Amino acid sequence: MAFFTKLRERLTRSSSKIGAGLDDIVGETAAAPVAPAAAPEPSGLVGRLFGRAEAQVEEPRRALDDEMLEELEDMLVQADLGVDTALRVTANIAEGRMGRRVSSTELKQLLATEIARIMAPVARPLPIYPKKPQVVLVVGVNGAGKTTTIGKLASQFRAAGKSVVIAAGDTFRAAAVEQLQVWGQRAGVPVMVAPQGSDPASLAWDAMVRAEADGADLLMIDTAGRLQNRQDLMEELAKIVRVIRKKDPDAPHNTLLVLDATTGQNALSQVETFRKLANISGLVMTKLDGTARGGVLVALADKFGLPIHAIGVGEQIDDLDAFDADEFARALVGL
Repeated sequence: MAFFTKLRERLTRSSSKIGAGLDDIVGETAAAPVAPAAAPEPSGLVGRLFGRAEAQVEEPRRALDDEMLEELEDMLVQADLGVDTALRVTANIAEGRMGRRVSSTELKQLLATEIARIMAPVARPLPIYPKKPQVVLVVGVNGAGKTTTIGKLASQFRAAGKSVVIAAGDTFRAAAVEQLQVWGQRAGVPVMVAPQGSDPASLAWDAMVRAEADGADLLMIDTAGRLQNRQDLMEELAKIVRVIRKKDPDAPHNTLLVLDATTGQNALSQVETFRKLANISGLVMTKLDGTARGGVLVALADKFGLPIHAIGVGEQIDDLDAFDADEFARALVGL
């Protein structure tokens, strides 16, 4: 199954929330009486029902006015696009269209176009450099999906012919280390580990030595995500970077922030926090299949402009894929 077909199927809560919201907005006045002389406008869908008992030959339409725009803004804010992004999107939809009667399908297409316009500049795959090893530092709060993201990326890079070494740098969580070891075995990728509670920077150094000796293309380093004491985490990340730069002054070449879509607007504050802790170069959004808040990805793109390298919709190896702006926009609005 193609990834974005899977996304459309699994992003049910988000797409149905936005799609049903657009249906409701347009359908609110569908039963209102119209002047006898008014001729029906052409529609691309026949027999579509929007909660009305009788069959409709045409899709319901509604004039695009201030009241409708306000309802659209409210719905987008509830879908976690955020106030600023919702205002900008609705303003762009309204431009040159005020007073025009639109159907729900047309409104979905207009909204998908505006969302894709926001997302297109940030839809960039993880860059691969000729430098060996390319060091990828992976950060994020505990539970965001860092470990599984590293495992999936490593497996996909391996399948693409790249040699990978993983460093299980979250040395305080035995479960994270064990999970990475399982992924490493599955992908045929070595996983460097250290005793529980030991210095992650020391492990990162050993992993750099191993990756260089093996001629590995990529070294992926997991990190802790304990935000309750940000100072400790900042010092830990800074030490890891300081140590690996003794081997390579340009490392890390990528610093990925993994975000859990189910946290909604909290993802924005996590980006703010981790940008202060580390030089974030790109984002990965996980768990888009389990949320009604897929719209937060639009807010992130609009506010920060950080590259979105990949999104995840499940636990299987092929449930993480490169981000595609158009496909995501269509899936999000329920097209």
